[in-house]
Parts: sequence; structure tokens; C-alpha cells
Amino acid sequence: MDMLQLREKEVFDTLKKIKNCKFVLIGGYAVNAYTLPRFSVDCDIVIEDALQLLPIEKELIKIRYVKEDTNKINLPYHEEFRRYEKEIAKNFKVSADVMIKYVSDRNTHALFTAEWAFKNSALRLLNGKTIAEKLKLRIINLDALIVMKFVSCRSTDIRDIFMILPQASNSRWIKEEISKRCNFKDRFEKVKNKIISKQFKDNLQGVYGKIDKKVFEKHEKALMKMAKSS
Repeated sequence: MDMLQLREKEVFDTLKKIKNCKFVLIGGYAVNAYTLPRFSVDCDIVIEDALQLLPIEKELIKIRYVKEDTNKINLPYHEEFRRYEKEIAKNFKVSADVMIKYVSDRNTHALFTAEWAFKNSALRLLNGKTIAEKLKLRIINLDALIVMKFVSCRSTDIRDIFMILPQASNSRWIKEEISKRCNFKDRFEKVKNKIISKQFKDNLQGVYGKIDKKVFEKHEKALMKMAKSS
């Protein structure tokens, strides 16, 4: 088993340990519930209050995770969160990030409440990329995940947006939720400019594997269609 498989297996094993706790899975691993699975370096969850952290932390420590000093870590999150790390091989770690009450983007300071995340989530199957595993968890809904990734708008988020956008069920709602937190037009232009760049398709395939030309064009059209929705 290579290191990427080892990391993914550890994340799945960790989620199995805490699956009866109350949380919503967000971030890169949530994307795997909706499209071709991709690798993610960490596992992101959101909880409603600090009390819900206690059983999660207990299980993580039991399986040898260590709580990190979040003041010394440069993460894309703002507000209150906890990071737990486990070394699974020499200089190779798995991390679990727990957002408490809010998910807040460090760059824009845009807020998503835990209440919003729970309201816009449901029990779904999480699929592995390198391991033949499926796990039923509470996962953020696809439309809400698109909103969160549009607001954050890092390179990894834009690749994810491109892959999951054709499945969006309510483009109008997505635009409204983005606009509550930042300038939709600015965010859309950033996503569009990234997608039409020469290197985007190669970078995308480096993460998700080979993508057929017709499929790629279908996803491009989905992005442009969303901009026109009202």
C-alpha cells in the first residue's frame, strides 16, 4: 500500500470511529460524494458547539491523534477550530480539522454557520479513490458545497467547482448564497479565468484523471449557464 492509499485508509478508519458523533463533512472529502474521487490532504468537519467536540476528541485521541496548536498553523479557516494530527509513517501525517459553530474563510472572513451546514446536509455515501470503501455519513449538500468553494476560491476549490457544477440543482440559490458573503461577479470571473487558462485542463486531469473533451465542454457550459441564471 503506497502513502496515498495509507492516508486515505486512515481517514476512512477515522471517520468510522466518529461516525456516530454529530458533525457534517465538508471540504475535499465531501466532493468525493458527488464526483470522481480525488485525494485530499485532510478531513474537514463542522460541529454546532464545543460539547459536540468532546466525544470526537475522545475517539481521535484513542486512535493516537494529537491536538495541534492552531495558532502556529496557517490554515484557510478563521474563527474557532481544532486540528488533530496523526503520524502514519515517518514525516507523513493525516489531519482532521474540526470547525466549531462556524466555518469562516480566512481571506474573505465570510461566515457559514454550523446551523447552515446542518440544514444543508444529508446522509450520503462517501467513496474512496484508492481503496474499495464506502461510508455513510452526514455530508454537506452539493449546492451548499459549491457555495462554500466559490467563496473560498482557491485553485483546489475551482477544480472541484468545475467537476461538480453540472449536478447543481438550484443555481439561483447558489448565486444568492454566494452574494450574501462576497461579490459574486468577482468570484465568477476568478473561476472563469482559471478554467479558460491553458494549464487548467492538465492540472484538473492530474487530480481527477483523464477527462473526455465532450465532458470537459459540458462542464464549461454549466459554469457559463450559472452566470446567466437569475
